[in-house]
Amino acid sequence: MANPDEHVERLGAPMANPDEHDENMMGEHAEKEYADFEARVKRTIYIDHLSPVVTRQVIRAALSQCANVVSVEFVENYTIPYDIPAAALVELDDESQAKSAVDLMRDFPFIIGGMPRPVRASLARPEMFPDRPSPPGSKMEFLWLKQGDPEYDGMSKLKSLAKRQEAENMALIKNILEEEKELAAQQQIMLDANYHKYDLLENIVQNGTIKNLAGHYRVNLFDG
Repeated sequence: MANPDEHVERLGAPMANPDEHDENMMGEHAEKEYADFEARVKRTIYIDHLSPVVTRQVIRAALSQCANVVSVEFVENYTIPYDIPAAALVELDDESQAKSAVDLMRDFPFIIGGMPRPVRASLARPEMFPDRPSPPGSKMEFLWLKQGDPEYDGMSKLKSLAKRQEAENMALIKNILEEEKELAAQQQIMLDANYHKYDLLENIVQNGTIKNLAGHYRVNLFDG
């Protein structure tokens, strides 16, 4: 016969907590999601100073010689009230291709239509992704501070420092954009002058003026 004590012991065995099970499942899912995100970061590059005319197709074509582009996500900066150059996060097949693409653009900074300024490329970092997941186990806490709280003075100083840094950053960006505008104007003048020169040479060849000049100065055009 069955031992009654054994029967009681079986009936009294602890049951699995559904809440704990769900929490463990969510934790495992969060860890896998963050691991996948970290892998995506390693195979992604950040390209800055892109010309406004650069498209996804232009980026794919430029990088095709060293990498296969999986996706291109242009990054919008809504915190600066200026028409600044565009930036993009470009995901490639693997980490090796990402490093090769960065090296390529360091050697050839004008490879992605960056005129009048060269593009800049670097390996991506987690904080560059607007859709980045929270690290597993992290928890955000918010606390309203009022005057008299122990942390109030420190937070007030940080707030003032952030405002000052924002003003300095805006002034620096404005100065850089003005310098780039002057550089672009100088380059346009040089471009127009070179175009006029070659256009003039083409015209005198086509209308026969160069032959008249060669005859006048007794120069044989075929000496070379």
